Amino acid sequence: LIIKEDSNTITVGASGDTTNIIGTLQKDGVAVVNTPAFEALITTEQNPTVNTDVKINFDNEVFDTASAYSTTDKRFTVPSGQAGKYFIYCSTCIGSSNNSGFTAGSIKFFKNGSDVTKRGHFNSNNNNGRYYQFSIFNTFDLSVGDYIEMYCEINASGTIEVRVNESRFGGYKIIE
Repeated sequence: LIIKEDSNTITVGASGDTTNIIGTLQKDGVAVVNTPAFEALITTEQNPTVNTDVKINFDNEVFDTASAYSTTDKRFTVPSGQAGKYFIYCSTCIGSSNNSGFTAGSIKFFKNGSDVTKRGHFNSNNNNGRYYQFSIFNTFDLSVGDYIEMYCEINASGTIEVRVNESRFGGYKIIE
């Protein structure tokens, strides 16, 4: 391991990987960043059908570095030239607005239209649950054109809500 410091650069190893004092990571003299990156949130309450996989409508971009998130399709699609590993996350608040029988629920990543992973919460409080914050994250190896969407499935009676201002869906490419 070779460490060399001069002016604003620290060089580590013989490969030429560097980082300057203000934190710009470089590989072989080229700056690298965790992009594409996106985050979307919900601006309109959604009332999903119970016991059915329902796409969560993340309809507003907080940021989108590569125009890869579609507020129309509610999905992130890997842009041309950006295949690789991605860290994808979602946190959403779902529940029964009238405190009536929220018994189980899950949020799910769908990749190219298929359920690939889920995180569930089951209520054992005599079927009188209210709201629950679901969180999920995963690392995906994605090819150009692959897309990721968020779905939920809720078992409850009464009206179900996906809450505004309490739900986010995002991700970024991992530097390799």
